[in-house]
Amino acid sequence: MVLGCQMNLSDSERVKSVIEAMGFTPTENEAEASLLGVLSCSVRQKPIDKVYNKIYVWNRQKNHRNIITFVSGCVLPNDREKFLKLFDFVFPMSELNDFPNMLKNYGIVTPLSLNHSNSQLLEGGNKMIFPLPSTTGETPFKPIKKLNQNPDKPILPVNQDIFGLWNVKPSYQSSFEAFVPIQNGCDKFCSFCAVPYTRGREISRPSTDILDEIKSLMAEGYKTITLLGQNVNSYGLDREGELSFAQLLQQIGELGNQLQNPCWVYFTSPHPRDMSRDVIETIATYQVLAKQIHLPLQSGDDQVLIKMNRKHNLDRYRESVGQIRELIPQATLFTDIIVGFTGETEEQFQNTLKSFEEFQFNMAYIAMYSPRPGAQSYRWDDDIPPATKKDRLHNLSETLETISFNYNQKLIGSQVKVLVKDKERKTGFLSGYTEGKIVTRIKSKDVSLIGKFVVLQVTEASGFSIAGELVL
Repeated sequence: MVLGCQMNLSDSERVKSVIEAMGFTPTENEAEASLLGVLSCSVRQKPIDKVYNKIYVWNRQKNHRNIITFVSGCVLPNDREKFLKLFDFVFPMSELNDFPNMLKNYGIVTPLSLNHSNSQLLEGGNKMIFPLPSTTGETPFKPIKKLNQNPDKPILPVNQDIFGLWNVKPSYQSSFEAFVPIQNGCDKFCSFCAVPYTRGREISRPSTDILDEIKSLMAEGYKTITLLGQNVNSYGLDREGELSFAQLLQQIGELGNQLQNPCWVYFTSPHPRDMSRDVIETIATYQVLAKQIHLPLQSGDDQVLIKMNRKHNLDRYRESVGQIRELIPQATLFTDIIVGFTGETEEQFQNTLKSFEEFQFNMAYIAMYSPRPGAQSYRWDDDIPPATKKDRLHNLSETLETISFNYNQKLIGSQVKVLVKDKERKTGFLSGYTEGKIVTRIKSKDVSLIGKFVVLQVTEASGFSIAGELVL
């Protein structure tokens, strides 16, 4: 089970490679599985609640069948201590390469370790049987360092071993969409954010490895590639002599020119403080760099941004948006927003509403504030009532839908390039998205188009999508 962001999805592709190398085969049916795991997300409480609900179900099933459970991903120290009593294995993603040894050291037989002489251990030729760990509450895998008991002074993860994770060849889940990690961790320490306490400080992946992976994906015909990191536009600052983010994008742009393979390269997430003009100029220069920018604002009020420790203000954000509109006028603009942050007044929320009108976002991922253990704001009163948070989320969503509809309506009658992604739930339609990541409904039953670019004549527009017919 994968929760949270695209980084977890990317990590899961490397987890899949390691597990399959041990001889396991994937299944969509949990009832058939011998090994069950979660990549957790700690950005909000809801995903963590899902982890606890899931392990409760799995542990009850241990009374009836042999299963091994593990959890990794973004896990806060306090949750990690609790998970050690609930899961068989708890480890950070940086220790993924050690997972086979963890299983081996505690007497768990993997399919790959079974040879012809002990094939009687297999039931039906493909089911694995192995001894279960102790059910007394003890876990076979202990943390190397004592975990911190004080959420006000959390221990930052040491993630130098993340290079081992990056060296694992991923088992891409799609034949036409790929995620490529370029950086891990964050040094910004926003007061609401748990990332530095789950993923550690910023570490950049070597640009040679990134470029090799992207070149391979382009050569294989992938249609979209998304560069991933918690703060992608600070890429390279932690490595002496490394490329800057703008230089990395330039190298990717040159690869696109050389290979002449139609492809859209995206990135997420940048930080407004580090969004430099040379990055925007580079995107404008190269066709392969997608004309869509995801630039998290979080609040439209300067005082709230100070309290959030965002290290940028509205003027700095306004400067970057102005450069995007000047240099890439066709680009769509996405953002992230938190409503109901500690102490947010109605006037401050209204300033966020005004920012939507000013910046004309095509999409915004709006979340109600949720205190995270370890983050600075966890010590502050969560003093905005849930009903007020919901109202503010609803009001922002309505404003966003109106802005998005006005933009989409202007596309009616035009022809747009679309990547077909899947079948629509409604019979006779396919779904996809434009270069600007506008969701698109395509009137067609031809499933052979999935994973391909098509040209669409736009005939309809709604709040967050467009629809049309194929141009033959």
